[in-house]
Amino acid sequence: MQNSSILSPETATQQTLATQNPYLDWLGVKLAVWREDYAEMHLPIVKNVTNRTARVHGGVLCTLLDSVAGYSGCYRPEDEAALHSVTLSLTTQFLDSGEGKWLIASGRPEKVGRTVFFARSEVWMDGERLLASASGTFKYVRHKA
Repeated sequence: MQNSSILSPETATQQTLATQNPYLDWLGVKLAVWREDYAEMHLPIVKNVTNRTARVHGGVLCTLLDSVAGYSGCYRPEDEAALHSVTLSLTTQFLDSGEGKWLIASGRPEKVGRTVFFARSEVWMDGERLLASASGTFKYVRHKA
């Protein structure tokens, strides 16, 4: 995996950042790295994220691709107001499948505008096998508390 994570998935499980996203929390996604122009999420592969063939469900891969790409364009230091985005479009390529222990998703913005940004993301199995990639368009939105 290119640009591998700062933390191993096992370490990230203990030292994760808050996703502030109930769906990702419910799924078990860990926000392992979040800095300017980069986000990385980890998800342990358990039975609940697999399909009938015991491989990771495509919807789980799409969730990771979408989420990590969105987070990659929304980083702000803690002393600045949080940024949020919604997905306008997401084009996904499923490249491989298989068995493993961890999904590692990474995302980077490609072009950031005033109201919209474009990002790319990948999901790797155990940091060794590229399972899926995506490119997306995201719009910044105000968060209503």
